[in-house]
Amino acid sequence: MSSKHAPELPNRIADHGVIGDMRTLALVAMDGTIDFFCHPNIDAPTLFAGLLDPKNGGFFRLTAGGGTDERKHRQMYLPDTNILITRFLDNDGIGEVCDFMPVDGSGRIVRRAKAIMGAVTFELTIAPRPDYGRRAPVIQPIEGGFTVGWEGSNDIVYFYTRIPLEIDGENVHGTIQLAEDETCHVVFCPGRKDQPTVDDGYVAKVSSRTRDYWHEWVESGTYPTYWRDLVVRSALTLKLLTSSEYGSIAAAGTFGLPEVIGGERNWDYRFTWVRDAAFTLYSLSRLGYYDEAEAFVHFLMVRAVETGESGLQIMYGMDGSEQLPESNLDHLEGYFGSQPVRIGNEAYSQRQMDIYGEFMDAVYIASKARGKPAYSVWKKLSGILDWLCDNWHLPDKGIWESRGEPREYLSSRLMCWVALDRGIRIANDQSMPADTARWRGQRDLIQQSILEEFWDPDIGAFTQFKGSKGLDAVVLLMPLVKFINPRDPMWTSTLKAVKRHLVHDCLVKRYINTEENHDGLDGEEGAFTICSFWYVEALARTGYVAEARLLFEKLHTYANHLGLYSEELSSAGDHLGNFPQGLTHLSLISAAIWLDRALNGDRQDPNHFEFQMLEDPDGVF
Repeated sequence: MSSKHAPELPNRIADHGVIGDMRTLALVAMDGTIDFFCHPNIDAPTLFAGLLDPKNGGFFRLTAGGGTDERKHRQMYLPDTNILITRFLDNDGIGEVCDFMPVDGSGRIVRRAKAIMGAVTFELTIAPRPDYGRRAPVIQPIEGGFTVGWEGSNDIVYFYTRIPLEIDGENVHGTIQLAEDETCHVVFCPGRKDQPTVDDGYVAKVSSRTRDYWHEWVESGTYPTYWRDLVVRSALTLKLLTSSEYGSIAAAGTFGLPEVIGGERNWDYRFTWVRDAAFTLYSLSRLGYYDEAEAFVHFLMVRAVETGESGLQIMYGMDGSEQLPESNLDHLEGYFGSQPVRIGNEAYSQRQMDIYGEFMDAVYIASKARGKPAYSVWKKLSGILDWLCDNWHLPDKGIWESRGEPREYLSSRLMCWVALDRGIRIANDQSMPADTARWRGQRDLIQQSILEEFWDPDIGAFTQFKGSKGLDAVVLLMPLVKFINPRDPMWTSTLKAVKRHLVHDCLVKRYINTEENHDGLDGEEGAFTICSFWYVEALARTGYVAEARLLFEKLHTYANHLGLYSEELSSAGDHLGNFPQGLTHLSLISAAIWLDRALNGDRQDPNHFEFQMLEDPDGVF
């Protein structure tokens, strides 16, 4: 089912923008190609997956052709929106393609081509490959466009355009020349009932409504003075990962993009992790967005059960599905040959004790803004915390979902402390019924366990798991979650150990894979971008604001041309892992807010810390 119009190599991960409607999303490359799109939901099968296999994955390209070989590509967002503009520049003329998904529940993609200067020829190629490329498309012409169906499904999708079309087996191709200021459109519609009138009036109307929606959402938030544009872009990206229908939040928009090129660390992140979603809510709440927190709490509480068990999985499907079996798409060659291409995620069955802390922290933030939780919600939450009092010591797979042996991880122990601490705070602040004496006793035992059993005096740091000699960047969360005073000598010693072992310039590894802590997978992954932003915030909280600011600015140079990030970075600056990655953008927001407060004098004097950085006697910072 390969297309003769398909490129030999995929577009780079970083060479994409993203559009979406809080139901699904699409990646748009700088050459005007949509090469990743799941339909009808973000965790549904792909219709286009050329990013994972240019020949067999399928794509939807609308690009300016007919110019010189020197044509340049540029992308930008309409400010404060998720409306993407791709520009094509050369001496013969300038063309633009504007892409967006209306936020009206229709599931449509609107692509508008326009000749900005001079006459511009636009080329359209659509190579649909339904069901992850496992089904052959059946393409039929209709008035004003064509339909795509596939065997084994009653689903039919529609494409409407005035571009003259030629159906070539499983592909569609068309070319049109536009005079200066002239426009044409291609509209993807999931069903005939959504058939639009493809004219300037239709596109202008939905474009205006979509623009207004995003402007109103941004205007309802509170953003820092410094780095506002970066924070707004991160917030808009996080919003695209939320489900307007269910209240769930996807960890990332894609599956199968590798953490190591050519390696096996290729996961499906199109599901809602309790951890990632809770961190997302924490960051959005700091910007003044609380509706998302309420929606997610409702989503999770519907699935929490009142039994002797904790009642929560570590992740769910976007619709709340509990079974997420993992399988391989062997017919796809993978991004630059990275196999296997996985869908589903077997980690859903893991025990990860940290999820309770992240979730309770998000609930605590929401309760401070919106008041006490409903009693039915609190009853389930307090039941979970009662269970945690008896089980916080259990070994698990840790925050990074190791596929090695279960251990007593620092990340899990720390976040169990957070869960009980936040539960106590909510109960006291909101006058909720709870056995707070028991919670407090167990919280203090956890604190004692961390300080005594996870501290290694030889290394001068808190280690990855009990008895370990290795470090884990998750330790950077200790001052961020208020477990330890950032001036505590144990903490400053730990921060210096992290600097020595895990930090290279502004890039931070989450851990070093050794025989002692092997995660069960081959290959050496890149720097974890979330850990890099954690490091920036930890530096700032410890007092090294000037150093934190410098590294924060350096990290900006690793963003793609639109301010977007994937999960990891290579030393050469290549984006690795799934994209866009929620964890990265939420940690950017948190670090930016803290630095903004410091630089505005809300915390400490930045000039003092610049001197402290330069005169640090150990020469670490």
